[in-house]
Parts: sequence; structure tokens; C-alpha cells
Amino acid sequence: MAKIDFGGVVEEVITSEEFPLKKAGEVLKNETITVLGYGVQGPAQALNLKDNGFEVIIGQMEGDEYWDRAVADGFVPGKTLFSITEAARKGTIVINLLSDAGQVATWPQIKECLNEGDALYFSHGFSIVYKDQTGVIPPKNIDVVMVAPKGSGRTVRTNFLDGSGINSSFAVYQDFTGRAKDRTLAIGIGIGSGYLFPTTFEKEVYSDLTGERGVLMGCLAGVMEAQYNLLRKHGHSPSEAFNETVEELTQSLIRLVAENGMDWMFSNCSTTAQRGALDWAPRFRDAVVPLFDELYESVVSGKETRRVIEANSAPDYLRKLRKELDVIKNSEMWRTGAVVRSLRPENRGK
Repeated sequence: MAKIDFGGVVEEVITSEEFPLKKAGEVLKNETITVLGYGVQGPAQALNLKDNGFEVIIGQMEGDEYWDRAVADGFVPGKTLFSITEAARKGTIVINLLSDAGQVATWPQIKECLNEGDALYFSHGFSIVYKDQTGVIPPKNIDVVMVAPKGSGRTVRTNFLDGSGINSSFAVYQDFTGRAKDRTLAIGIGIGSGYLFPTTFEKEVYSDLTGERGVLMGCLAGVMEAQYNLLRKHGHSPSEAFNETVEELTQSLIRLVAENGMDWMFSNCSTTAQRGALDWAPRFRDAVVPLFDELYESVVSGKETRRVIEANSAPDYLRKLRKELDVIKNSEMWRTGAVVRSLRPENRGK
């Protein structure tokens, strides 16, 4: 591992230079890699592994839309595409990328398919950390590992195709064979990780659930809505309110942050914007601290997990989900967004 100084804190990371694809191939040369689930992360990780020269088989419920998607991506029923249990039986490394609720529902069958010395791989600590709720308790005679890409499945795939890779965390929960770490890093490199940094199953799921509900999605969506509604209340047009709330952020400023950091973004804005941002950022930070404390405690206590399992396991979950998403889609703010996006030069005439 390379020792890297992250702002005064030294961490160890694994890069593709230290653990090249050739070494990953040597580690996995006698393995059968099974990917369970072809929904969100499944296609990206499976296709990246396949494109990197690894033999991959898919486990998916026959006949559903994800099965059809796997077929469209080149996986062949009876050869590289099987039912979930049949694929699990064939794999020596079983990559479980089913939804969290799907992992709970299928665990009794998957558990029976695991043989001594197999590796059970996750991209999220959910099922293992909250085992009292999920019932996912692996047998002692297998490796249990994780590689968690820091991006959506779509990003994992697009970054792989453009050569930029995706940062991922990794963890070993159970090392039965003595090869668990090498197997983990080999898969991590195989799926296209730019670099891998160590974590634990607990830290991964606590940070991930907090991040999704916080800055990455929930907080971002809520703050955008609040500012848009404020501007509309004071007479600003939908176009102006949306551009000042979303479009400038996503099309300009966040790209500057990604390029060289927040300070660099501030330094490349007007002096008026700089002064305002520097004055108000601490006030926003302090205002949300109690909410983030509440959020983190809700994650650690398992309250968020119970909510996910109960909601996702309901027979009418997809109908209710679509209804909730349609509320967002059909709001003035995001209908305005659709129009604004259509007016971007690259989208005109499409």
C-alpha cells in the first residue's frame, strides 16, 4: 500500500500501479465470478470485469426486465446467464449486487449455494452490519469481502469506458482462506477502480447511508427546493430561479470544485460571490449540524435500515416509489429543469 497524506492525515491506498490488472488476473485465474443482480451496480461491475478479460456469469430472475437487459448486453441464457441460485452455485466468488431488500429475500437460498472456500462479495455493508434485521449471517468457512465504488453504477461504467476509473473502498470482514484481501483487491481492480482505500463494513455503511441522505442526495434536493421556492416567492421567473439554483451549480461551479477544490472555485468567482460565500458558508454549516447529528444516529441505530427494508419489501413498493418520484418530476422546479436542459446547445433539435 502507498502512504498518502490527506490534508495532514496519512492513509494507505492501493493503486492500479501497485496492483496491476495482470496481477489481478493471476489472483483470479482459477475463479468463477458470479454477479447476482443486474439492476444498478450489476451491469457496470459485470461488464467492466468482462471487458478486462475475466469470465463472468450473471444471476438474475428469469424473464424480468433486468434479465432482458443482461441478454441485450451479451450474456447468454444457459451459458453466462442463469437463475440467481444456479449462478450462485456455479461461482467461487459470488458478487451479491441485489438490492438490499433483495439480499434479505434471497439469502436463505444463496447461503445453501456457498461452498467452503468461496468468497461472498458485497458493494455495501448493509446486509452484514444490520444482520439482526436482515438475517444475513455468512457461514464461517468462506471469505466475506467488500468493494464499494464511490459512484452510481452508471458512473462506474462511464468512468471505466473513458479511462478515468472510480475510487472505491474495500474491506475484509472474514478471511477463511488467507487469500481474502488479494481476492478483494483483484476484483476491485477488475471493476475499474482508480484507487482503493481501506475501510470496515461498519464505516462504509454508516458513511454511505449518511451521505445519500445528506449532501449527495437528500440534503442537496431539499436545499435546492428551498432556494428555488424562495426565489419564486419573491417574484423571480421559473427560468431565473432554476438557473441560479441548479443550472449554474451543475454546469459550471461544481466542475470547478471537481477540478481543483472549493477554494479554487471560490477564487475563480467574482469578489462579490467570494465574500458572500465565505460569510454564509459557516452559517449554513452550523445550521445543519443538529440535523446531521440526528441523521447519523438514525443510521447507526438501525432506524434507517428498518425503514428501507419495510418500504422496499412492500408488495406495492414500486407503485408508491413511482408516485413519489412523479411528484418531483412534475413539480414546477423540475419541469422547468427539463425545459432548461432542452435549451442547452447540445440538446437543441433533438
